[in-house]
Amino acid sequence: MNIDPTQPWGVAIDYAGRTTVTQNGHTLSVRVYDDSHGYALDRDPVTGQYPSVYVTAEFGEKGDGDAVLRGQGVVLVPAQNGVPAVPEPTAVERAVAAALADFEARRAAYAALCATWAPAPQPHPEPAPETPAP
Repeated sequence: MNIDPTQPWGVAIDYAGRTTVTQNGHTLSVRVYDDSHGYALDRDPVTGQYPSVYVTAEFGEKGDGDAVLRGQGVVLVPAQNGVPAVPEPTAVERAVAAALADFEARRAAYAALCATWAPAPQPHPEPAPETPAP
């Protein structure tokens, strides 16, 4: 994934904080959101801090049939010192890297699992010795 330095988060996102890239049978979905409970960005009454921003990435690859293997990554951009969190262009890049690492770990785990389920080779029975005709 190429990071666009002209975009605040490094990628062009829609009004809901999402973007999806599909290429060579792979799908990469990125979502940027905060943990506020409403439409207004308000300080938490207990901590006095603005909500943190989450950047999530999901990498998926379709296989045979309807099988899809996915990897997820998440990066937290905290709000600090009573100031809202500001866009961090490297956050998307780090979330994607985490999703790719998770994908590779899951791929290796599934490969190991499939290897344990592979049927064991069946031994061929020894041919019976020929007995001379009487």
